[in-house]
Parts: sequence; C-alpha cells; structure tokens
Amino acid sequence: MGGFSADERLRLQQLRVLRRRWLRDQELSEREPVLPRRQPGPVAAFWERFLQPGGLWRQRVFRAYQTGGFLVAQVLIPAWLVHYYVKYHVMVGARLPSASRGSPTGVPGLVPSVVCVTGGPGAFQGFDVSAG
Repeated sequence: MGGFSADERLRLQQLRVLRRRWLRDQELSEREPVLPRRQPGPVAAFWERFLQPGGLWRQRVFRAYQTGGFLVAQVLIPAWLVHYYVKYHVMVGARLPSASRGSPTGVPGLVPSVVCVTGGPGAFQGFDVSAG
C-alpha cells in the first residue's frame, strides 16, 4: 500500500489550487488600495504643507534655528562670561572707593548708623542718608 488514494490526491490538488489562487489574490494591482480621499483639518493641512522637503518655510526656520544656536553659543555665553569675570574679578578694586577725609565710609553723604531712623534709600545697607 504505497501512496495516496484517489480521494486524497484530489483533495491535495484542490488545496494546492486554493493556495495558489489565494497567493495570487494577495498581490496588489497598481490601482490598489483604493482609499477614499481624506480632507485634513486646518492644523493637519498646515503641517503637511510645512513639512514638505525643500519647502521655503522649512529652510527659513532651520536657518533661524542655526543662527540662534550660533549666537547663543558663540556670542551670548562668552559675552556673559567676560562680563562676569570683569565685574567680579577685575573691577573689585574700582568698586571700593578709598576713604576720603570728612566721610568715615568713603562715600560722601553717607553716615553709618546702627539703627536707621528714616528708612531712606540707603536703609537696607545700614546708612542714614538724611544725616549727611
């Protein structure tokens, strides 16, 4: 007893035909898939147009981003560092005036007081401006 019976051979042949037909049906033609045309909303339409490769706005925004990054990294941060260094390290002696005659604080018009009576503009530093 070797091989398949006539019914089994017929069944296998029909299965092969069905598989081939199913595989052939899986291939899409050039007209498929047929999808209904969708209408994007205003925001989605803007982003679809904006993100088109090579668009003018896309180039301008990228250039502005690059320029801003360059200005921050190459101009603003170094200028801030130089300003900080000059303000707190170089000009320390220039900010402290030497004591002049007639004023114990070195600043004319400011007399040191323990308790500020008037509450004037120099009150936060402990000076009474009205006594000058």
